[in-house]
Amino acid sequence: MKKDFDFSVVDSILKKYPAKELSTITILQDIQEYYHYLPEEIFPYVAKAINVGEARLYGVATFYENFSLDPKGKYVIRCCDGTACHVRGSLPILNKLRETLGLSEEKKTTDDLMFTVETVSCLGACGLAPVLTVNGTVYPAMTPEKALELLDELKAKEAAENEQA
Repeated sequence: MKKDFDFSVVDSILKKYPAKELSTITILQDIQEYYHYLPEEIFPYVAKAINVGEARLYGVATFYENFSLDPKGKYVIRCCDGTACHVRGSLPILNKLRETLGLSEEKKTTDDLMFTVETVSCLGACGLAPVLTVNGTVYPAMTPEKALELLDELKAKEAAENEQA
């Protein structure tokens, strides 16, 4: 366990739930919502707090696809590559996003932890294909140009938030 990790956020999450194994998934979800991934430091800490084995906790985190052990960006962009989206041109959209952000199939998150670009097999919005989501919000009928406009909007939103801070 790293000594410089601040466990105050984890403590506040743990206080919301019973200190039992049945709370595992909701605790991990809340931790991931805050950090955008599950930091390695939390595993022994949370395991002890809810009285489960660290391996069991890690097993849950690695079993469910929604959990990530790697840092993700503030904006997680998921590009659907299901059949309908693929046929309607999802790959050029994905390639344009990666090219613009300096990402690849292996490198999914920008160095500043602002953007993560992932592909998913299906988002269940086939009639709106090709589809992207940003932090769960659906963006239908995308094109490479619309994807770049969306990136510009997110960057402008971030700049405005930073000016206010």
